[in-house]
Amino acid sequence: MEALQIIGGNRLAGSVRVTGAKNSVLKLMAAALLAPGRTTLTEVPGILDVEIMGELLRRLGCAVELDLGHGRVSIDVPESLEHRADYDLVRRMRASITVLGPLLARCGVVDVALPGGDNIGSRGLDMHVSGLQRMGAEVTIEHGYLIASAPEGLHGASVWLDFPSVGATETILMAAVTAAGRTVIDNAAREPEIVDICQMLIDMGAHIDGAGTSTLEVEGVPSLRPVQHATVPDRIVTGTWAVAAAITGGDITIENARPEHLQIALDKLSTAGADVTEIDDGLHVRMDRRPAAVDIVTLPYPGFPTDLQPQFIALNAVAQGTALVTENLFEARFRFVHELVRLGADVQTEGHHALVRGRDQLSGAPVEATDIRAGAGLVLAGLVAEGVTSVHEVHHIDRGYAGFVDDLVRLGAQISRVPIPG
Repeated sequence: MEALQIIGGNRLAGSVRVTGAKNSVLKLMAAALLAPGRTTLTEVPGILDVEIMGELLRRLGCAVELDLGHGRVSIDVPESLEHRADYDLVRRMRASITVLGPLLARCGVVDVALPGGDNIGSRGLDMHVSGLQRMGAEVTIEHGYLIASAPEGLHGASVWLDFPSVGATETILMAAVTAAGRTVIDNAAREPEIVDICQMLIDMGAHIDGAGTSTLEVEGVPSLRPVQHATVPDRIVTGTWAVAAAITGGDITIENARPEHLQIALDKLSTAGADVTEIDDGLHVRMDRRPAAVDIVTLPYPGFPTDLQPQFIALNAVAQGTALVTENLFEARFRFVHELVRLGADVQTEGHHALVRGRDQLSGAPVEATDIRAGAGLVLAGLVAEGVTSVHEVHHIDRGYAGFVDDLVRLGAQISRVPIPG
């Protein structure tokens, strides 16, 4: 029942530290299910989704300690787990589906409610299901639940993914690490978050080759052990801060960042006119003029990330020139454009293309975040809009950005949380 109220016009300057990646830590928490005992994760972002995943793991029988003030989560996994992930939690966070692989591997059966999460388009489970079936699982959908069982245990298989799906790669990978024999995942996702999960699983005793490539080879082992693991820095949060510097004509040092995970996005910022410099443990972004418009085409990693598309549309909305943005991953990702237009942006969409004509000035207005990254994009637009912008449905932003408002205030933004009347 809060909104973010932004008074635009301030230049952002200073330092900000990035914590662990949302798109990794939730999967690492699920991977902990594979090993009885205490697994501890560090560099954990203090976001709502971590709390939701923690509650899900508790319902599965784990004891979970969240110390988000210090970026730590400890998960005590019992020898015997529950195997049902209920709808009331799964509907709030799509990453809940990640427990599918570990629970099937540990329990031999799993019931997971069909997931919810961000409303950015179709993200079916066909590849998850077909991969598990090739490994010996029987899968049905009943009463809104995906039910999988492996009465004779899981076995290695060759799995070809029609698309390098992050979720399907994770599900099959985590099911394969204790399956009998060798599993090969072709056309696997290559994201840094996948590499992070592979590294944690290897530390747990898994045998995995090819992390970061399109072919993962997994030799199943009888059991895994708990570990302590530091989450990879969040490249999407890093990119959001980099765009914040560029759009406000700012000067921001981003600490605990991995520039090598954002090469294309950072190249686009350089093309827009920003001075982007790699430093020890991060990067520095400075913009001294109005940005130039840049075309964007989203693709699976190492292509331009779809999760930075809304932020770059906001940048193009105040840039000099016209940009074409092509979205190849999620058909509903442009839903937020209607909200950006309320701020005065000139954006026209047709199919999976958006034509953005830069304007000298946006004007503040009430807008609504439709997903995590849309919310971030609207906040960035509000930072440069004349007058007051109110971003509603702020819970979306809280799911992906830890301490977002406090960091923005420290950098010089005029932004605060305000109660919604009534």
